[in-house]
Amino acid sequence: MQAGKKKENQGSRSLKIKVAYMPELKQATRLKYGSQVTLADEAEFSRDTVINFLNARPVDHWVFLKLCELLEREPDEIADFDPGTPPNPDQNSDNEADNTAFSSDIYPFDPTSWFPEGSVPPNSPFYLERPDTESLCYETLVKPGSLIRIKAPKLMGKTSLLRRIEAYAKKIGYRTVRVDLKSENRSTFTDVDYFLQWFCRKVGKKLRVEKKVNDFWDAEFGSSNEKCTDYFGEYILATSKSPVVLTLDNVERLFPYQELAEDFFGLLRDWHEDWKSDDIPIWQNLRLVLAYSTEEYVPLDIKVSPFNVGVPVELNEFDEQQIEELAKRREVVWTKGEIQQLMDMVGGHPYLVQLALYQIANTKMPLEQLLAKAPTEEGIYNHHLRSLLDTFEQVPELSQEQLTQALKKVVTSDTPVKLPSMQIQLLVSLGLVKKKDNQVEPRCQLYREYFRREL
Repeated sequence: MQAGKKKENQGSRSLKIKVAYMPELKQATRLKYGSQVTLADEAEFSRDTVINFLNARPVDHWVFLKLCELLEREPDEIADFDPGTPPNPDQNSDNEADNTAFSSDIYPFDPTSWFPEGSVPPNSPFYLERPDTESLCYETLVKPGSLIRIKAPKLMGKTSLLRRIEAYAKKIGYRTVRVDLKSENRSTFTDVDYFLQWFCRKVGKKLRVEKKVNDFWDAEFGSSNEKCTDYFGEYILATSKSPVVLTLDNVERLFPYQELAEDFFGLLRDWHEDWKSDDIPIWQNLRLVLAYSTEEYVPLDIKVSPFNVGVPVELNEFDEQQIEELAKRREVVWTKGEIQQLMDMVGGHPYLVQLALYQIANTKMPLEQLLAKAPTEEGIYNHHLRSLLDTFEQVPELSQEQLTQALKKVVTSDTPVKLPSMQIQLLVSLGLVKKKDNQVEPRCQLYREYFRREL
């Protein structure tokens, strides 16, 4: 396809690869990423989505194009278009913005597309900009040795903002690497030396640099922290021709492991502080972005903690005007009264709002019916609500019984409730409650009704 030429998009919602390309793409996956799981992790899709793609089953337009990008294949070459369905519009090489990692041209507008699962692609029409927040992040990112701290409960849009920051960094010529701690096994965090070696290898692999971690760890002298610092300073940063943006997602996974947290967070604080030293100017080329879903509760010395330096960013719920804008993008026509009805049930919770609008745009379900079933097993939030219940069994800091009783106390009270600090932090990080002064209350009516019944 010639650069600059665009074909009309007639609203096709999905694409699949030609069957003849299945062996080639599976081999490319093994050679470049080692496994389908690693490709899914890199793309931030579920493994089932990647399996569907590699087995010539239909996937969403933007999913297809993202995987083509990661596997370095031309979409028009490998796509098996349905009869009468034209190819997706390609990028215009005359426009610099179209050559970024996430051009808006590769996300054709379809008000019924993009199921709210995982993070929102940066230039998706369903990414709702927070201009003040993003401008602050972009302005901070270009400063030498900068550190950005993004704090918000789960499903509030932290990873979506991280991807937006990364897309901007790529656009201005920076290298980016993200380490997501969410899916790692607990065994990764039990030994400091093992974790730091794993961390260095993870970064090196994502940056596609030559494997040299062993060269630094084979040194006879020096602590694990020193070896990790040498690897980043003398290899990753010293060999990069442009600044490196290191983003760490789901940082709260490290909080329960006190020894590791003290060493690793102290290390990050040192790296951030080192940019000011004239003796080691190489650290000016590092930009750190941390995303986490609760307050840091490891007893760190304030002089070595990265959570009291840098630029803090908090993500708030959507307001009425933002929900109205999202509804327009889904071509859902609502009155202010209808918007308020939704907010009475789910507040301005980004994920819950997005899911409601997706459902209504696709099924034309009346809002009254959606809200009536919302807290029930028949409702659209059933899977989400069940997953929250299951999460109680995976919290190592408190027993399931303690956390269950704490939440039960909150949802059965008509007024804000006072809880121990640890319980508040965990429930806030799960997004189940919100703080009100020194007390907490359910984040939304949906959670109150569901958990009042279930608990």
